[in-house]
Amino acid sequence: MTTEKKHILAISAHAGDQELTAGGVIAKYTMEGHKATFLHLTPGEKGHPRLTPEEYKKQKVEEAYKAADILGADVRFFDYKDAELPVNEEIKYQVADVIREVKPDIIITHWKNSIHKDHANTHQIVQDAHFYAALKTIERELPSHYAPKLYYSENWEDMDEFVPEVFVDIPEDAFEKWIQALSVYAFARGETYGFPYIDYYKSLSVVRGAPVYFKRAQGFMVPKGGLNQRLQWFG
Repeated sequence: MTTEKKHILAISAHAGDQELTAGGVIAKYTMEGHKATFLHLTPGEKGHPRLTPEEYKKQKVEEAYKAADILGADVRFFDYKDAELPVNEEIKYQVADVIREVKPDIIITHWKNSIHKDHANTHQIVQDAHFYAALKTIERELPSHYAPKLYYSENWEDMDEFVPEVFVDIPEDAFEKWIQALSVYAFARGETYGFPYIDYYKSLSVVRGAPVYFKRAQGFMVPKGGLNQRLQWFG
């Protein structure tokens, strides 16, 4: 295991997306002394059948900070609206500025094919933001930064042509922290539309771990041409 401290930036369309899909891995690495930051482009405030978007926004933001605290991560929000996330140069540069500021070694975001437009839009935003952040000839307030690793997490809404290629083991203590963090979200507990998120992702971690002889793992895709079947991110 490397002793050099790394930084993971997990960029999601809505609060809770990357906690679900990469939270076990993030817990693993923050417990080893690495850093992590969640960047939520929207709170996901329109996903509650009984609360108004304003009410649910307040709740989701509070839940996101609690979950990040449990996972040992920082959290940031952009002020875009759920289901209305744009794809334009303004938001791409906003994300690029965050990349230049926090200087991640790893970026995690959504796979491109999704039944949720915000997820697909986030993928497009991050692809260009990753490039803009690295390009020295694009002058911004902060100097350029290249994040050497980009991964796409496994979300049940983003499964069209998703093939996991990198599997990261989740130790028992990290697994417990991950489930504790998920449990602060009302939607993850099944209190919005009834989907059993926690049970689904707990089971998926066993499915992804079994072929690579881990008790539990989370699976990720890499950009075209990336190395496959790398069992560790750091090393």
